[in-house]
Amino acid sequence: MTTRLTNRMTDEPEAADVPVVYVVDDDKGIRRALEMLMRSVDLRVETFESPDEFLRFPRSAGPSCLILDVRLRGKSGMAFHQEIVNSGMRIPVLFITGHGDIEMGVKAMKAGALDFFAKPFKDQDMLDAIAQALARDSERLAGEAALSGLRASYQSLSPREKEVMGFVLSGLLNKQIASEMSLSEITVKVHRGQVMRKMNARSVPDLVRMAESLGVEAYVPRDHHR
Repeated sequence: MTTRLTNRMTDEPEAADVPVVYVVDDDKGIRRALEMLMRSVDLRVETFESPDEFLRFPRSAGPSCLILDVRLRGKSGMAFHQEIVNSGMRIPVLFITGHGDIEMGVKAMKAGALDFFAKPFKDQDMLDAIAQALARDSERLAGEAALSGLRASYQSLSPREKEVMGFVLSGLLNKQIASEMSLSEITVKVHRGQVMRKMNARSVPDLVRMAESLGVEAYVPRDHHR
């Protein structure tokens, strides 16, 4: 069974970037209870009886988290969580179980779970954990968007601008870069200005931080090869 919540004011589906909580639990009562809890604080929620149902459902582009029962029919929640990790799906996971113990909780946290709850759990504790999970996922998405923007900016550089950037990263002055590239100093100055503008870098240290995020390395001057 899949539950879709709609905007209470307009009765229209929520926007794609609205935070969403996914629930995978084969206990209909637990699914219903969590659905009601999410509704009480106006959170969008999608509930599923099995991992396969969850995987078939189109994921939201916005922040999300997954509440996952440890014991499921056919496939354990722990095994499914490992599949999620191995597949590269990046979503904060909160485990719930009616048969929890310390060892199981430690194992879940070591595997990357954000939190672990034994049933019955306090509603506020669950809501606090969900808020933390959604905030963490929001930060991840913002970081990925920023990195995507940086990659686009770097790809907008011409081959010569990328070369100039490599020498700027190595700390060379325009005169030194001009010597390395057999260009006039004024030409290097123009290319350097274009690099800073296209990368939206306020300073050389700012450009260095961007390059580190992109994995772009500084060029080694010819004198250093000798």
